[in-house]
Amino acid sequence: MSSATEMSADTSKWLDAHYDPVASLYTFSSCIDLADLNGDGENKLVIGDLGTGSSNMKLKVYRGTALMNENTLLDLPTGLVSFHMDLHEPRIPAIAVASGPFIYVYKNLRPYFKFTLPSLPVNSLEQDLWHQAKEGQIDPLTLKEMLEGIRDKADVPLSVRSLRFLALEPQDMEEFVSLHKQQPIRRQTVITCIGTLKKSTADEDGVSCLVIGTESNDIYILDPEAFTILSKMSLPSTPTMMDVTGQFDVEFRITVACRNGIIYILRRESSKPKYCIELSSHPVGLVRMGKNVVVGCAEESLQGFTQKRRTECLVSSFQGKKLWTASLPAPITAMAAMDLPTRGFQAVLVGLANCEVHLYRDKNLLSIVKTPDVVTSICFGRYGREDGTMIMTTKGGGLIVKILKRTAVFDDRDNAPGPPLAQSIRLNVPKKTKLYVDQTMRERENAVAMHRAFQMDLSRLRLAAAKAYVKALESSLTPMSASLTEPLKMNAVVQGLGPSFKLTLNVQNTAACRPVMNLTISFLYDENLYSMRNPYFKIPLLVPGLIYPIDTFVECTSDKGISDIIKVFVLHDGRSAPLLTAHINMPVSEGLALN
Repeated sequence: MSSATEMSADTSKWLDAHYDPVASLYTFSSCIDLADLNGDGENKLVIGDLGTGSSNMKLKVYRGTALMNENTLLDLPTGLVSFHMDLHEPRIPAIAVASGPFIYVYKNLRPYFKFTLPSLPVNSLEQDLWHQAKEGQIDPLTLKEMLEGIRDKADVPLSVRSLRFLALEPQDMEEFVSLHKQQPIRRQTVITCIGTLKKSTADEDGVSCLVIGTESNDIYILDPEAFTILSKMSLPSTPTMMDVTGQFDVEFRITVACRNGIIYILRRESSKPKYCIELSSHPVGLVRMGKNVVVGCAEESLQGFTQKRRTECLVSSFQGKKLWTASLPAPITAMAAMDLPTRGFQAVLVGLANCEVHLYRDKNLLSIVKTPDVVTSICFGRYGREDGTMIMTTKGGGLIVKILKRTAVFDDRDNAPGPPLAQSIRLNVPKKTKLYVDQTMRERENAVAMHRAFQMDLSRLRLAAAKAYVKALESSLTPMSASLTEPLKMNAVVQGLGPSFKLTLNVQNTAACRPVMNLTISFLYDENLYSMRNPYFKIPLLVPGLIYPIDTFVECTSDKGISDIIKVFVLHDGRSAPLLTAHINMPVSEGLALN
């Protein structure tokens, strides 16, 4: 499909509702959400704006195309979600903004609560060194040398204060020590990702718990009312993205992408992951589609994995079967799920660095949307009163709003070159029966004995085949001569329905330049069934390379409707052993001999 055709097709599916190139919105997909903040059935756009990166960080709320409200944030936001804290009416969700070690909760667009992550244990040697510096027992240069030794060998990392102190110039160390030596040392982690988990019901407006991932490789689940830690889980690496499904009181599954390039799957019954998905490169996007998970990788590819639980396994083992892989024309900049429950349609929106947004359903490319700038965040859902709204922010700070037409139809046919769609359809493999499992167990327990028996039978088969071959050569039972002086080849053709048959023997001398002579042909048959006019005759000289057809007639003398084998021998004058032998299976005669 050409680019012009793709553009015309995409134009017919999406309405350009709004584009503001100077909206000054700098954010990512993790800091954008849609929520009904007033309880009037009209969703608002909530954005955690990164500002310049060091200042002007704000929480912005859009209604339609206009900025409705904004609140100043004290630090860079790392994630933003909307969730219901309680069952009070009206059912208005709260906004949770993760920033540094804190979660700022806003209700009715006003600050409501601030949650702080629990402190981490401080290195005891580091604490002793700062205490000595406070008492004046060591100077700043000695403090720096000893802290550097602790940083390289200690199991517990240094605090932020010590790391900042080690980065200072020698002339600034004295002032830093005098400013901070009276304050207690604290080691605080920061939040890297945030999500929500339904508490007890799967309703859309059900009470939800907050799920947060931290730099210290931990996952916390918080109570939505008291903001206490309900559960803590540990990971082998720092989480960067997560997807949560299920209910906390029933059963849940947390899919976490980590910095080590592995996706871990956490479940309710364990505080550590029991199985994982190993990737070929680092993940840059994570979207769950039913029981499968779609991962965008740094190697410009989109990969689909199954989350279906097969067997328990260790963290270091592989779990999660790769279903498909789709190559992309450019690096991924943003990913989001496209879910239309009214149509039963689910797909993945992928923003690329070449100013395009691709729509994938499994590995099939359904649509391509061109954008005026590189997309940095994507959000799809109900905005205002429109269910199918795609909201994007661009690298230059622009805001793009597109609405899916109600008449839009996506074809499942793959527009990208590659294998056909039927190749990805899974075969209906039958389930393992008890007989199969018992047989497998028997093979495991008796593997050595079965292998030895197989090798013995194979050796006996080879010996029997070798004996039969030698016997055939010695008795000339083959249709090709093994003699080097008279290399001959013969095949027979039977023609006719009966009772008279025409038997044609094609004899060939396969020698290079030596003719063969003094040969005769003899027939051996059951005289009660067949009769031949001449069962013994001579063959003329055979020139090398030529095929000599020799014809004779066979009469079937029996009316019982049976047949037999006629043996043909090629003999040399003066020798009793034949040069070659042919067995001709005669057909059943379909006629009756006349008296």
